[in-house]
Amino acid sequence: METDPYQRFGGLNDEMLRAMRLVVDSGIHSKGWSREQAIDYMLANSGMSKTEATAEVERYIAIPGQALAYKVGQLTISRLKAKAQQELGDKFDPREFHAQVLMTGALPMAVLEKKIDTWIATKKKG
Repeated sequence: METDPYQRFGGLNDEMLRAMRLVVDSGIHSKGWSREQAIDYMLANSGMSKTEATAEVERYIAIPGQALAYKVGQLTISRLKAKAQQELGDKFDPREFHAQVLMTGALPMAVLEKKIDTWIATKKKG
């Protein structure tokens, strides 16, 4: 959906932020990083202010595994979209796919996968 280099830069910046969140989340909860170590990491690897980095780090201190859960969700939805595109070909409509993902709210990934598989099968039948 990016239509110019500035939008592309924004998308890449968001990916970098997600990657840093994964590092911070695992650093704190698996490697024993201190709050300050995590803040320093965010400051050294982004254009964030100290206030922004502190807020990010405190969020991941409070909710272990959140960054990983977000990334698993992103990867799962991307994989399901690619599967739907491949299986449906010209019948694939990204608006319908995204409606399927969003219309029932938060779901466990296994349930979402079954839902999308059912949607693909129904669309294939006609």
